[in-house]
Amino acid sequence: MLPEYDIIVVGAGHAGCEAAAAAANMGSKVLLVTMNMNTIAHMSCNPAMGGIAKGQIIREIDALGGYSGIVTDKSMIQFRMLNRSKGPAMWSPRAQSDRMRFAEEWRLTLEAIENLDFWQEMVSGLIVEKGKLVGVKTSIGLEIKAKAVVLTNGTFLNGLIHIGEKQFGGGRSGERAATGITEQLIQLGFESGRMKTGTPPRVDGRSLNFDRMEEQEGDELPGKFSYLDSTRPLTTQRSCYITYTNSEVHDILQTGFEKSPMFTGRIQGLGPRYCPSIEDKINRFAERERHQIFVEPEGWNTVEIYVNGFSTSLPENVQYKALTKIPGFEKVKMFRPGYAIEYDFFPPTQLNLTLETKQIENLYFAGQINGTTGYEEAGCQGLMAGINAHLKINNKEPLVLKRSEAYIGVLIDDLINKGTDEPYRMFTSRAEFRLLLRQDNADLRLTEISHKLGLAKDDRLNQTLAKKEQTQDLIDHLNKFLIKPNDTKDLLASINSAPIKDKSSLATILQRPEISITDLCVFSGEIEKVIKSYSAEIIEQAEIQIKYQTYIEREKSNSEKMNSLENLKIKPEFDYNQLPSLSAEAKEKLLKIRPETLGQASRISGVSPSDVSVLMVYLGR
Repeated sequence: MLPEYDIIVVGAGHAGCEAAAAAANMGSKVLLVTMNMNTIAHMSCNPAMGGIAKGQIIREIDALGGYSGIVTDKSMIQFRMLNRSKGPAMWSPRAQSDRMRFAEEWRLTLEAIENLDFWQEMVSGLIVEKGKLVGVKTSIGLEIKAKAVVLTNGTFLNGLIHIGEKQFGGGRSGERAATGITEQLIQLGFESGRMKTGTPPRVDGRSLNFDRMEEQEGDELPGKFSYLDSTRPLTTQRSCYITYTNSEVHDILQTGFEKSPMFTGRIQGLGPRYCPSIEDKINRFAERERHQIFVEPEGWNTVEIYVNGFSTSLPENVQYKALTKIPGFEKVKMFRPGYAIEYDFFPPTQLNLTLETKQIENLYFAGQINGTTGYEEAGCQGLMAGINAHLKINNKEPLVLKRSEAYIGVLIDDLINKGTDEPYRMFTSRAEFRLLLRQDNADLRLTEISHKLGLAKDDRLNQTLAKKEQTQDLIDHLNKFLIKPNDTKDLLASINSAPIKDKSSLATILQRPEISITDLCVFSGEIEKVIKSYSAEIIEQAEIQIKYQTYIEREKSNSEKMNSLENLKIKPEFDYNQLPSLSAEAKEKLLKIRPETLGQASRISGVSPSDVSVLMVYLGR
């Protein structure tokens, strides 16, 4: 009934959508299989995209030709650039999205891709022949053949929902769990585990008193995620609000602890450390008198509100009673209670850096199946899995991004070499080269790679090359333009900056932290004319590159040293047992993960610098 496909993508969440789109746009015939066509790209939890480090990932997805940034731009209701008070390595874009528009925009985007077909049904098994994946089986008995399969099952693999003492199977509220795949993969030799995540209650915005909360408006001059000109920044925005819990709220929540699956042991999976439930917060941080609650609208026109910071699996009556004691929530009406969900995942050390499994050829995992949490982390894995599945079945070199090239490279490298026993979330602190991996330069880092793959079109490449050229042009102007000490005296004195003693370039003056590029306009009409002839994006890019030049060069030097280890290849069949000087732990980890390079070996948890030295000496021979 269904034809044979090049690639089948199982699951239509953020990972599945990016995987299917990338593979289809590169020329593969793709089938996207989902249990419900009406929940494609559904935002299961928070209706927001981006945030600290996550915003950088969305911009990287966009630069590589993915769609998360474009879809977010078209459906956002608020935009904020976080961490503006810090250095540019920490600036992180975040958007509040219209949940319904976001899903609709993704579906329409996917339907416009010529090589992409859809099928609504549950995949209950995989077809494996001689260690190679050749298709999938569905719940009604169909067998669909393919050259490669990408599993992006999210929280659906044997999903179990908890609300107080109640528990029932489901991959999401109102949707059934997926069964069969975990059991088969275990039979095939895979190791699996359980993880837990949660979501807060949704409430009726008409029942809230926003006057008792702090308003949180979007940026005065909002930005956007996609580098393409086809999307536009918002001209109007919806506000979010902030309120707080209190001791009365905490006391009520504690009355439900004896029925909480968190504390009775019914939940076995580990939850996300950096996004704990409200009961976990008041238990772990008992000394705190209050916790912040973000009151976030779900869209432009809906009255539904997401109560960010109040994730819980307590009984619904306890949830409701506690909510009524939060300022502004006194007359709250609840649409649906919060809940916790447990699901199966597969430790990602069982994958290659391409996200292909080691046990089964042409089988790829992406998203929460790998132990990550978050739309952005899922989306970028889906993109990379889709790209690499296409490259593999066409006998082309894989795409593996280095830690110095992208946050995506950091994420995948962390997962494969260190694994995770709790939901993995990206932070700027995980990236040792974060000054190189800024949100403003993802296009400069990745667009040429994407163009070679056939994802980024010529217009995107030309736009990036123009940005690079214009930025360098402005930097050259500021380096050549010299100014005398007397001409800078008044400006420097007005901002308590030390006077210059010799004639200096404007670029040298701009390196001072208290000077901005627009301050330079006061020196002459000619300088002002030159600076203002460039777009705001070019001006910002030039200022960052000049101000942080020394630090950027240092990070580049350090990354080059690290990358030199990547050139020392290790054969897949290498016998680590022949090296008696290696520690027992190093041998165990190296035999399990089978690193492809010495650089990868050096980042495996349990492999010490002395172990790396032993390997380096041996490989050097």
